[in-house]
Amino acid sequence: MTRGPSKLLLAMLVAAAVSACTATTGDLGRPRPTIWSQLVAPEAGFWSATLRGEETSHFRLTDDEERMRDRAWRFVTPSSLHSVFQGEVSNLAHTRILPVAAQSTDVSDYFRGLTSISFASQASRYNRLSEDANADRLLIGPFRANAGRVVNMDRVRMKAAEGSPDVPVDKQAPAHARVVENEGLVFWVCERVDFRIRSYRYALANLVVEMPSREAVKAERAIMALEMEAKPLCQMQINGAFGEGKRPVVYKG
Repeated sequence: MTRGPSKLLLAMLVAAAVSACTATTGDLGRPRPTIWSQLVAPEAGFWSATLRGEETSHFRLTDDEERMRDRAWRFVTPSSLHSVFQGEVSNLAHTRILPVAAQSTDVSDYFRGLTSISFASQASRYNRLSEDANADRLLIGPFRANAGRVVNMDRVRMKAAEGSPDVPVDKQAPAHARVVENEGLVFWVCERVDFRIRSYRYALANLVVEMPSREAVKAERAIMALEMEAKPLCQMQINGAFGEGKRPVVYKG
């Protein structure tokens, strides 16, 4: 597909026209397939990231790369309840229209959402916290397995790009950019999982102060289990596309 500034302008115009029609499903919070999510957002995101000086690749995504991006959605969107604005910011960051730095880093967001709605009892708030932490824990494993397959295939990709005489030199840059994008997504998910854990701990501590309950023990165990499940993901061996000991400041893909 040929890309150019005129396409970026067109994408932005269409985005303004259809943004009010965008919606999400219950499936990992991903947008339901629309003109926006399938055509406009990826094109606008490509050019927005390029203009910010980020690595961008025009290569089509593999099936595993598509699935990894879908599975990342749960973790990079807000865990706080009724956070509509921040949800939209995260959606735009996921498509790369906005940088990751636009997302909230306020760990009190989740607690405010948890206490802003009516529950039948104090136990219900603790139960909701436990349920959210457990839901995160159950989804980390599938994401980690998916990311592992992508990392392995990226290793194969780079060997072929750099070592095969049949691969044109001009394909090396987009191949490397795709590896950077993929590794950047893993780093981003790790950062947001850590943010979720810190948000849950903040919420638990403040719930205990405001309305102590025996349910706090169950919530604490759920958070601890989430921490244990997150460690293997954030310690997994990658290809080091950012260089020795370096990690991206922002999401690259």
